[in-house]
Amino acid sequence: MHYAEVLNRRMLICAGTGFASGLPLFLLIQLVPAWLRLEGVSLTTIGFFTAIQAPYAFKFLWSPVLERYAVPVLGRRRGWMLVTQIGLILSIAALGLWPPTDALAFVSAVSLLVAICSATQDIAIDAYRREVLPTEAELALGNSIHVQVYRLSGLVPGSLGLVLADLLDWSWIFPIMAAFMLVGVGLTLSVKEAVAEPRIPPSLAAAVAEPFREFFARRALGPALAVLAFMFFYKLGDNMATALSTPFYIDLGFSPTQIGVIAKNAALWPSVIGGLLGGLAIVKIGINKALWLFGGVQLATIFGFVWLSGAGADPWVLAAVISAEYLGVGLGTAASVAFIARETSRLAVATQFALFTALAALPRTLASMSSGLIVDGIGWTPFFYLCAALAVPGMALLVWVAPYSTPAEDVQAETAQDSAP
Repeated sequence: MHYAEVLNRRMLICAGTGFASGLPLFLLIQLVPAWLRLEGVSLTTIGFFTAIQAPYAFKFLWSPVLERYAVPVLGRRRGWMLVTQIGLILSIAALGLWPPTDALAFVSAVSLLVAICSATQDIAIDAYRREVLPTEAELALGNSIHVQVYRLSGLVPGSLGLVLADLLDWSWIFPIMAAFMLVGVGLTLSVKEAVAEPRIPPSLAAAVAEPFREFFARRALGPALAVLAFMFFYKLGDNMATALSTPFYIDLGFSPTQIGVIAKNAALWPSVIGGLLGGLAIVKIGINKALWLFGGVQLATIFGFVWLSGAGADPWVLAAVISAEYLGVGLGTAASVAFIARETSRLAVATQFALFTALAALPRTLASMSSGLIVDGIGWTPFFYLCAALAVPGMALLVWVAPYSTPAEDVQAETAQDSAP
């Protein structure tokens, strides 16, 4: 398939969904903690404050509601997108009304509301994106564009927001951040529903049960469990290797300035470039081959941390290792997100997509919880060898879930049949 066939208006839609989806998350994990610290809130309190991100992990619990019920305007997907985007604008703008030292409970409650609206918007956006991208090639490129613009949206709260902190009061900064959500509102109002006559579950109970019934009816129990296991294991080693990257750099002797300038830029841009190149490559070679090739790159670049652990505080080695690692992250993410989208049926897209993305994100949580304990026990260099070993099961499962030799057109035909209403 030629690139011209997939570079269309739907790709612009995916860029818009990426920006609208990423902005509130990065506001919560980058700008709000910085605000709290600058206002004198203790690190312990800020650490507990991260619990407000829980709605992102548990969004699948209320995704059947969005599958079953429609907002009385704009349609099932766009209606929920608009409602949550309005909620995000109002809640983000309200964050700076009172100093957190005087009203921490209020700030926590509003931040939790931002997270709930953001996670709910993600359910609707992910479902809409799955429905609007009809082929494997468009699934690959569209989801890659979504993820990379998602990452780039972090520059608004993570860079612009912090620059404005030296110039304006916080009561102005948060409304400015909220105004950027108008990009999402504009997108919602300018597009049409992807499915003109959606198949709506007859009841909420059916909306809960249908995604599971459909997934396990599509294949035998063994292959179905292999697919779920693959979603969990494919990025486990990669996630664990980067879970404590900043403490690792500090232990090697790098200064905060070196970490901020070298590490952060060497991580962001290669991951964006890798994701976009990965999406374009999948258009040519298909999702199956990409999972094998990009997974191999993802595994190989983990050994760069072994090199870095022996090289010490060498800025050039730091830049090279991080650039290679996050190029692999971008490539692997492009392939894994496209695979998740392909495995999601249009019969139950909202709940399945929420479940699959939650399962794929679980290794990051487990890695964050366990990596410190492991490093304290065995040290950094053996830890990175362990991370490489943990990347092997996901690669091995590819033999069953995405055979390298399966032609892309066969997968597309199977997916179309599985997703047909």
